[in-house]
Amino acid sequence: MPQLARLDGRLARSARTRRAVVDALLDLLGQGDLRPTAARIAQRAGVSIRLVFHHFADLEEIYSELADRQAERVKPLTVPIAASIPLARRIERFSAQRGRLLETLSPVRRAAVLTEPFRPALARRLKHARDFTRAATLAAFAPELSKLAADERRATIAALDVATCWVAWEQMRRHQGLSETDARAVMATTIRALLTTKK
Repeated sequence: MPQLARLDGRLARSARTRRAVVDALLDLLGQGDLRPTAARIAQRAGVSIRLVFHHFADLEEIYSELADRQAERVKPLTVPIAASIPLARRIERFSAQRGRLLETLSPVRRAAVLTEPFRPALARRLKHARDFTRAATLAAFAPELSKLAADERRATIAALDVATCWVAWEQMRRHQGLSETDARAVMATTIRALLTTKK
């Protein structure tokens, strides 16, 4: 039993250290340090660089765990929107939910965009996230999309994907200087135009 207790203690300490390192990376990204070094991550976590790389094989593994943590963190922000709700209310709910999601993701996503080409594991997770949000968009507006001819449906889906993705959100929030509320309104206006002007 004492040996089992020691093992449990080591596992608990290991989990705490891993969490501290990922939390440190999250903090640095949230403060605008988009490419933090291992040394800065270790300093923020209050551990040595040697200990960081004792628990993680490399920086890519830290970013991969960060991506997993982000996925868990934003799960409550991705509640399916019933397609049976009238379109106007669906657009309103969808834009509010997607806006909250993208706003929450922004600090980490800015860094992820810079490192994605060099970190295959992170790139896979980001692709999964994009596929997930795209599927959520299609599900929310399935009734309207199903009425379109194949070519028009493909074009509308592509336009919806662009209008509701993080890149568009970043353009509105960071480059156009819109408030979160105004950015949601622009998203809703774009969705409405795409779905209600069809013959």
